[in-house]
Parts: sequence; structure tokens; C-alpha cells
Amino acid sequence: MADKIFEKLNETSGVYFEGTLVERRQTPFQLLEVYDTPDLGRIFRLDGFNMTSEKDEFFYHENLIHPTTVAHPDPKRALVIGGGDGGSCEELLKHSTLEVAHLAELDPDVIEIAKAQFGKVHRGVFDNPKLKLTVGDGLAYLKATPVRYDVISMDLTDPVGPSVELYSPATFALARGAMAPGGALTLHIGSPFSHPARVRETLGNLRQVFRRVTPYFVHIPIYGSIWGFACASDTLDPREVPGAEIDRRIKARGITDLQYYNGDVHGAVFALPNYVRQLVA
Repeated sequence: MADKIFEKLNETSGVYFEGTLVERRQTPFQLLEVYDTPDLGRIFRLDGFNMTSEKDEFFYHENLIHPTTVAHPDPKRALVIGGGDGGSCEELLKHSTLEVAHLAELDPDVIEIAKAQFGKVHRGVFDNPKLKLTVGDGLAYLKATPVRYDVISMDLTDPVGPSVELYSPATFALARGAMAPGGALTLHIGSPFSHPARVRETLGNLRQVFRRVTPYFVHIPIYGSIWGFACASDTLDPREVPGAEIDRRIKARGITDLQYYNGDVHGAVFALPNYVRQLVA
């Protein structure tokens, strides 16, 4: 008999999918769950929140990575904090310019489960020689690394409980310190409808650190809502790169297997409804 798998958006609303439990594992860091569902295929949950699924992962991973990375004129080094399912690194390494995608994941069990059960999300990226994997605290890595990155992606759980620190000005300053000139940070910032305070606060924290903060929004089926992302940089504003140039770079870099992102979409995701304009102003 199928379970109802609830995704809680806030204290009074949410969505659910039906599915069958495949695996449940408590690690030193979090509760990991895997379900098979009719609508989303296999889904991955951390501490009771949906993270990714086989059928809609491209909504999230393509939009987290490509608007910033394609807008960067020559990305060579990228760092992903979190993102142990491998989906973000898989998108980054579609760029022929990338020399290394460094994945820093805290929980080794996330990587173990992803390798075993989410091949349709990571698509073999763990065997890519350009992938560098560090298992450990991503913030400690940011503090210590002498490497400077063109793109840093924070592919993390929502800012709830101990994760709030990960979205603080102090953490964003660490990311800025690990960037090469012209570099940019990309991250998700929550739902403008269900988490307006979170979206406003995260953008405010980013603006304390970076000169240019560009929010954009995409519907993510597994999250049950329009979801916010942001590109933060001292120099890069992805809105300044026109769609025709985005399509030219996609072709020039040999980026294929895109199910969501293209030059037209690049411009469209930055078009904000009036209620969102007021929220992010």
C-alpha cells in the first residue's frame, strides 16, 4: 500500500505525493529516505523534506547551475557545497570549459545512496575524471582552501534549524573569499509565496556581501511551488547576457541534454511578477 509523502511548505500548507518506501537510514547528520512514486519516479528526502527526483530533477539542477554558469564568460573551476546527489556537478560538467567541478558533501551516506539509487540524477558524474570529491564540512573547506573558483553553488537543505547559519552574511562572505575575479555564487532561496520572509532575508544577507544580487524564479514540481534562486557576484549579472548569446555559448561549450534551459528561458526566468518585484526590492 502506497504512503502519502508530505512536503511541508510552511506551518499551514504543503503538498503530497503517493509512493512506496525503498530505504530509510538515520545517519549522524540526518534522516535519509528513498521512495518510489508514480509521478516523480524515485525521490530522495532528507529530514522529511523532498530533495530531488528522477523525473523532475532537471527543473532544479539546470536552473540552479546554468543561468549563472552560462552567463560567466569562461568558467573553469566550480565548487558545489552540498549537492551529494551529483545532479549539480553533472550539469556543471556539461560545460566543456570546466576543468574541475569540486563537490564538498558533509554526509557520505548521501553519496552512497545517490550512487546506488539515483543514476538518473547524477548520470555517472562520480566516474567523471573532472569531478573532485571531498567528504566533509563545506564551510571548513571554504575557510581553508587556497583555490579560487569561477562558480560556487550552494546546493543545500532549506535554512531551517542549524542550516540557518549556511545562509548568513558570514557564510556568503566565505564564499566570496573563495571566488576568482568575476566569480559568482548561485543558490536557492525558497518560495516567494510560502516563504516570503525567508526569500527577503536571504536576499538581504546576500546584498550585505555582494554588489550584484539577481533573483529568479522557477516552478519546481517536487517542491510544490514556485521556487527562488539567486546569482550573487560583484560583477556578473546574468540578465545582461541576451538569449542569442546564451544559445551561442550553449552550442560552443557542447552543452547537450538540456530539458529546461535555453536562451529564451534564460531571459524568461528573470521576468518577475509584481508581487515578487515588491518582495525582492
